[in-house]
Amino acid sequence: MPEPTALWTKACALAGALLLGACQHVPPQTAAPPQTPHWASTWQPFELPGKPSTHYAAQRADGRWVVHAQAQRSASMYRRSLRIEPEQLGNVAFSWKVRALNADADVRDVDTEDAVVRVLLAFDGDRSRLSPRNRMMFDLMQGLTGEPPPYATLMYVWDPQAERDAVVLNPRTDRIRKIVLESGTQHLGQWREYRRDIREDFRRAFGEDPGALIGVALMTDADNTQGRAEAWYGEVRFD
Repeated sequence: MPEPTALWTKACALAGALLLGACQHVPPQTAAPPQTPHWASTWQPFELPGKPSTHYAAQRADGRWVVHAQAQRSASMYRRSLRIEPEQLGNVAFSWKVRALNADADVRDVDTEDAVVRVLLAFDGDRSRLSPRNRMMFDLMQGLTGEPPPYATLMYVWDPQAERDAVVLNPRTDRIRKIVLESGTQHLGQWREYRRDIREDFRRAFGEDPGALIGVALMTDADNTQGRAEAWYGEVRFD
């Protein structure tokens, strides 16, 4: 059984992973350097409690503006707040490129749950429907961070082992679910482009209709496996 300190660290990390723009008070946006594209200037780094931070930076690569992520035994996010009401939800389009996978990572295993690339969507919802266990976890998260977590978080991931198109539930709370968009090494070194129906993916993952979309984040992490990860992300667009 994990030591109490290990459980505390995991709880802090989970709290951070759920805080995708759900906070009511968003830090003021800092002015972006002239060479930074407008879309990248609206994003902010977000550290997870007790974790070294992944480095995110906007740069030119392959003829486009991208966000370059480098993780070394670290986990943090690059996020922005927004609000799209349920009746206005359409598609999310994004892209990523990965040169190498972390062979020790597996998004299905709580002890090795790292991913070279993730795009995360956070949703509002009816919190009265939460299970007692989830209410307890949400109260813990809010106590640790001072901010209420979103009702549900949907992640798109690339995993070296999990089956492509699989839906993976988080072992600590069923309010976090993942859809595996890529599996294995076939498309390494290539830009992979996606356009996903948000409502359809949410219904498939959670078995219910989504609430308002309240946040989006990028996340490259290698803290559980104590490894390294590097990735490039293109613009995230909603239509």
